[in-house]
Amino acid sequence: MANIKTLAEFIVERQKDFPFATGDLSRLLTSIRLAAKLVNREVNKAGLVDEILGETNVHNIQGERQQKLDVYANERFISAMRNQGEVCAIASEENDDPIIFDHPISRDGKYVVAMDPLDGSSNIDVNVSIGTIFSIYRRLDPNKVTLDDFLQPGTQQVAAGYVIYGSSTMLVYTTGHGVNGFTLDPSIGVFCLSHADMKIPNDGSIYSVNEGNYFDFPENVRRYIDDCKRSKLSARYIGSLVADFHRNLLKGGIYMYPSTAKAPKGKLRLLYEANPLAFIMEQAGGLASDGNQRILEVQPTELHQRCPLFIGSKAMVEAATKD
Repeated sequence: MANIKTLAEFIVERQKDFPFATGDLSRLLTSIRLAAKLVNREVNKAGLVDEILGETNVHNIQGERQQKLDVYANERFISAMRNQGEVCAIASEENDDPIIFDHPISRDGKYVVAMDPLDGSSNIDVNVSIGTIFSIYRRLDPNKVTLDDFLQPGTQQVAAGYVIYGSSTMLVYTTGHGVNGFTLDPSIGVFCLSHADMKIPNDGSIYSVNEGNYFDFPENVRRYIDDCKRSKLSARYIGSLVADFHRNLLKGGIYMYPSTAKAPKGKLRLLYEANPLAFIMEQAGGLASDGNQRILEVQPTELHQRCPLFIGSKAMVEAATKD
């Protein structure tokens, strides 16, 4: 263990990158680490404990039926960030409106967080990798919290990351100074640096898209998919955004969720899916686009705004979004 750097040590070491933060951002990342470990514990018990698996009778703002583990993850992350005091408000996929903390510990927090507490929850019951995605912004007005705090373009993120709960559990994040990944060592309950300064290859051999929607895609996207087939690229689509993204980040590839006839504005959420992953991807040397412009430059207008997403290796995203 002598040469292994833990997430806690890494966070403290990188505080010098944020002279304005006075340790607040570091404590916020620590609260996310704690909540991720709690969620990981429950994920690992799925199938053994009845109250973890299955659906609730509640639908979220997206019209999707919440899974029991969705609710658990949402509560754990909200509680961890409320108790730490650095976050004054949270926007979650599972809540219609922002949750504004009015507790004395939290009301003066410098940051707001947008999150998908459990991405890929439809895969919970079939033991497929799922994840958590988070995006962190500085609040705009120190005296009050408004919706505008969340409707900042992705270029204003101060940090973003994801946790993937799979064969191993990893936390990957960026603060605008590269991307680093930490794997949870279950024997000691500590995240350890395992993937330093992550970089995506400029080109790749994997394309990830739900080809069941092929005939609803724009013509240029269908052309690109046909080119992938002719080039004998590997089609890999898990259906959990974090899992598909993570594999392509490591191996090189592209993930696509274009607009369709049924969803002309796209399906993925801009604030807590596309923006944080785009920040990570750009820091790793890749690209992220909505098909027309850079994801990070899209101006949000709604909390649960949807968008198309093309994200991955630079050469592949450029080819997929070419007219």
